[in-house]
Amino acid sequence: MRLLALVAALALACAAAAPAWAHAFPDNSLPHVGAIVDSSPPQVKVWFNGEIEPVFSTLIVTNAVGGAVSRGKGKVDAADQALLETDIPETLAPGQYTVHWSVIAHDGHHTEGHFTFTVK
Repeated sequence: MRLLALVAALALACAAAAPAWAHAFPDNSLPHVGAIVDSSPPQVKVWFNGEIEPVFSTLIVTNAVGGAVSRGKGKVDAADQALLETDIPETLAPGQYTVHWSVIAHDGHHTEGHFTFTVK
């Protein structure tokens, strides 16, 4: 009986202490994935499905030849820790641009990826 109680207590403790195995993945973006926009956006924003760590999260926009067109490495919004954004300091020429993101979720899991949008 004591063994059964010990096993039950151990199982309960493990279940209560189990980490959340969630990763942060993009939930929405502006411009949207694959969008064709009429004019250059002043910013690129990516919302994630959970809060991300500001120190370890980056958002860089590159042109067709791989040159960075965004300012810096992006930043997590202070009021919304699931929003990663970067400024576009100049008007983008017509063409395809790639948004590269890399984030660490609050649970410590790393995810990264990219998507494109096109300026007419």
